[in-house]
Amino acid sequence: MKFECSRKDLVDAINLVAPIASQRSPQPLFQTIRMEAADSGLRMTACDGEIWGDRTILASVDEVGTACVQAKILQELVARLPDGPISMERAPGGQIFVRAGASDWRLMALNTEDFPLPPSITAASDLTLKMGELREAIDGVIYAVASENARAVLTGVLFSYDGEKLTLVATDTHRLAVLRLGKEGIGSSVSAVVPEKALRAIKNLPIGDEEEIKLEFDETRLSVDAGSAKVVSQLLAGQYPAWERVVPAEFTRTWKLDRQEMIENLDRTLILARDSAHRVRFGGTGIQLVMSSRSEEKGEAKEEIPAVMENGEIEIAFNGKYVMDALKAMKSDSIVAQMTEPSRPALFKPIEEGGDRFCVIMPMALN
Repeated sequence: MKFECSRKDLVDAINLVAPIASQRSPQPLFQTIRMEAADSGLRMTACDGEIWGDRTILASVDEVGTACVQAKILQELVARLPDGPISMERAPGGQIFVRAGASDWRLMALNTEDFPLPPSITAASDLTLKMGELREAIDGVIYAVASENARAVLTGVLFSYDGEKLTLVATDTHRLAVLRLGKEGIGSSVSAVVPEKALRAIKNLPIGDEEEIKLEFDETRLSVDAGSAKVVSQLLAGQYPAWERVVPAEFTRTWKLDRQEMIENLDRTLILARDSAHRVRFGGTGIQLVMSSRSEEKGEAKEEIPAVMENGEIEIAFNGKYVMDALKAMKSDSIVAQMTEPSRPALFKPIEEGGDRFCVIMPMALN
């Protein structure tokens, strides 16, 4: 194997596939990127056993061949090389020479015989929408996905389509993010839970926001093909929780706030909240929202911002980081927080979007 390509193209390809490789896998091949130099260019593939990322870029190939190289090392090296052409050559004995400018590296390589290539699927259902809409929808809920949970199904996002509305849902049991898009006729009925890692890879596909992308589902897998790039993923098995039961049906208190002003003030309040599991106390004082936090060893913080309140007199505590994540995902000028009692969940949503995007957050103990 011997080829030359541009550093920019190589960086783009590695940044798509490298995050899919698993650094903790006991299978050495799942920690690598498979490189295949062929007449059509350079194909790069990564797999963690359940998710595949695949990208083909232009390359001048002098000698066809394949090799597997440690994903983390290759990503770190190429990111630090100077702009310009990069050449790679596989030598006898399981080594890869990487050259760019005055840099000359020798990396160990593995054989590719047992590396699993992306499987093909026979789609039973599909969805087609603009890439920008898909990216925004994913960003609108992915912050609430569980990072680690005894229920693996919570480590992904629920996609549900009924022919008229696409609904995305994520929850880690402490918060619930929901986003609905009115999209009649974009595909067939779908109910599937897609892993977070797969969604982050799909977001990075080299497709413009105005271009359309098709998500194809069979009973166990999702495939997204962008021509020169592809993501295939196992769907998460198991029954997704009945999330509708978590959404409060009524409220007695409402706060209307400027989103950006709240983000800036909450960001300062969180400096001292780190020592108390990010606990921030929120209280209404007429036309002001007061946010406060304290650390036994470092001090106390208090921030005030204007608010329009209805029956707003309440003191309630939330994980401030959860509130911040929700606010950053909403992308609107104003938000509304709706509550009942300090021990019951609150709902945060953009005023401009009604009930099509919201986040339910469980409160924390005040003390």
